[in-house]
Amino acid sequence: MSTPINASTRYYRRGITKVLWLPAVANKSAPTRSEINAGTALEGETGAMAGWQTTSGTVPTPALGSRFTPVVGGEITAADSSLTFWASKDGDDVRTLLVREATGFIVWMDEGDVAGQTMDVYPVTVTSQAKVRELDQAAQIMAQFAITSEPAENVTIPA
Repeated sequence: MSTPINASTRYYRRGITKVLWLPAVANKSAPTRSEINAGTALEGETGAMAGWQTTSGTVPTPALGSRFTPVVGGEITAADSSLTFWASKDGDDVRTLLVREATGFIVWMDEGDVAGQTMDVYPVTVTSQAKVRELDQAAQIMAQFAITSEPAENVTIPA
């Protein structure tokens, strides 16, 4: 009999997940606690997020000797990604931190900032700060990002 997959401990993301802006990381596959502590925690002002995942394409590898066309793994791409923040009436909000063309790293700690758990580290450039204008909604700023190289996924969070 096959061994079953471990049962998950399911959780509700709000109040647990941490998202950070780190201005500098020497090695995206192993950010240090000092680099993490030098960053800015964004989750307290984050109202929405989109993207922040990688996908892999496939490449067909046909052979004349078979009607079946197998595939192999191909390019790795990242979805267009954004974070939407609450705007402040006095303008003292994310617009002063995530300015257009700023480069750094967005770090996702899905299960919280817990040593030994994992995080994803996305090297990014801020591409825009769009003002979200809705009639019956609180004011928001959407920061859009270009993911500039392959993210480091499932990196162990240091103590």
